[in-house]
Amino acid sequence: MIIILLKIFKKIMIGIFSISILTVFVGAVFINVSPQFGASASGKSIDKIKNSPNFLNGTFKNLQPTQQSTGFKWKTIPQFFTDGNNKVPATKLPLEKITKSFFNNKPQQPRITWFGHSALFVEMENLNIFIDPMLGETPAPHPMLGSKRFSKELPISIDSLPKIDVVLISHDHYDHLDYGSIVKMKNNVERFYVPLGIKAHLVTWGIEAQKITEFDWWESINFKGVEFTSTPARHFSGRGITNRNSTLWCSWVLKSETSSIFFSGDSGYGTHFKEIGEKFGPFDFAMMECGQYNEQWAQIHMTPEETIQATIDVQGKLMMPIHWGAFKLALHSWDDPILRATKKAQELNVKISTPIIGESIVLKNGNYPVSKWWVNN
Repeated sequence: MIIILLKIFKKIMIGIFSISILTVFVGAVFINVSPQFGASASGKSIDKIKNSPNFLNGTFKNLQPTQQSTGFKWKTIPQFFTDGNNKVPATKLPLEKITKSFFNNKPQQPRITWFGHSALFVEMENLNIFIDPMLGETPAPHPMLGSKRFSKELPISIDSLPKIDVVLISHDHYDHLDYGSIVKMKNNVERFYVPLGIKAHLVTWGIEAQKITEFDWWESINFKGVEFTSTPARHFSGRGITNRNSTLWCSWVLKSETSSIFFSGDSGYGTHFKEIGEKFGPFDFAMMECGQYNEQWAQIHMTPEETIQATIDVQGKLMMPIHWGAFKLALHSWDDPILRATKKAQELNVKISTPIIGESIVLKNGNYPVSKWWVNN
């Protein structure tokens, strides 16, 4: 009897080992042949990375000590695979559809249109600027590896977008840099401005190297009357298993003679917000990360209350919460970010705008979207 049991146990162990080896092999093949993972920096990009004061001991670092994991709990892993506790909307979210002709009627002041999460179309000084244009269905290298977009539609299809002068990228995580979106729009874009190391991803996706400019923190470029400056954020990067923090992450400052806009990118709360405000503020408009937070990664994403304080730090006259309303990437309810942010903004007298997806904000006209559209969803 014991011999029979040992034989059965041996077969089970061989089966488990075989499955493990096969899983590792399939995973390795997927990573190596799938273009979604991008590529590693080379040539002049490597030289610039190595000379960066923010690159130490082979990886990029934040300005202040930062832990990517602050009290990880294994018991929460199963919760990521469920939609309970209101982690996704119960009903269809409102969405404002727009057509290509919408962009032909340019307002005199900057106009910002939200595409959900951190994707924003900025019209400024006759430039069309798309920030973190993640328009795909799933923020992952494969549809089976992530949660689907809350909204089944986009305000406008990629094919119907007008000519884009500049695409700004904050970092290379899948919910900000989407392979499918970039490939579809690449021939319609004049310039790509990205943090250090991300050029390699874009080149391997078929974008001409001369169209791409890489930035370290505090570096600027003036393009047709708008000054673009890459500023610090408190986050991390990486698209694969072995390349964490091999590329830089950033926030962005957009300034012209008449307007100033700040985009936070992904960031934990930190001293960099006040430094950016002192150097470039006040800002007419601040698009501030507000969502996908948890105590287990408290230093790389902000709580809504920290988002409002960061807006004060950068001297934002009007703010809009971003990084929410599109994907389930954390354990909080889908509307927790906006509920807490609007409450704290009222307490601290911070002016806040809350457009629905596809709705635009025109700066300095005094009439900003403020509806509580998330109620009953």
